[in-house]
Amino acid sequence: MTYVNSFAPIEGKSARILILGTMPGIASLTAGQYYAHPRNAFWKIISTIIGCSATAHYEDRVALLERSHIALWDVLESCVRPGSMDTDIDKRSVKPNNIAALLERQPGITTICFNGGGAEKLFKKHVLPMLEDKPFRYIQLPSTSPAYASMPLEEKMMIWRSAICTSQLKAA
Repeated sequence: MTYVNSFAPIEGKSARILILGTMPGIASLTAGQYYAHPRNAFWKIISTIIGCSATAHYEDRVALLERSHIALWDVLESCVRPGSMDTDIDKRSVKPNNIAALLERQPGITTICFNGGGAEKLFKKHVLPMLEDKPFRYIQLPSTSPAYASMPLEEKMMIWRSAICTSQLKAA
């Protein structure tokens, strides 16, 4: 049984968009960094949106994400999962993060984006019932995971850019 725990959120002081993944994979847990797997496209995609290098120091990418009013976290705080695949998560073991508390700390968040369908599904089951019908815009984005290779990177970038930029304009 492989029990895994997520990281603290990246949230800055004035987030307007929250991006939720499911649970960090093995490479991320080992590195202590979100989306550390070299083939995960998250930093490649988000860097084109916020204007930084995907290979900049992790701390610099995080700081720019915060300055761009984007918070980052995972739906799950912990679960049993051998390997890195969301499909390997033992559904009986999931414990969600306290996303409601993050949203209280960050009242400027108006859009919640999901990095893939797995994050959205877990959010709807374990978190949404605790949000008391607060009005958020929800957007499922294509997964940046290397396991989701059926969509070309350029198409993923276009969808992510459209969602993030539109949400930033609506929140401003």
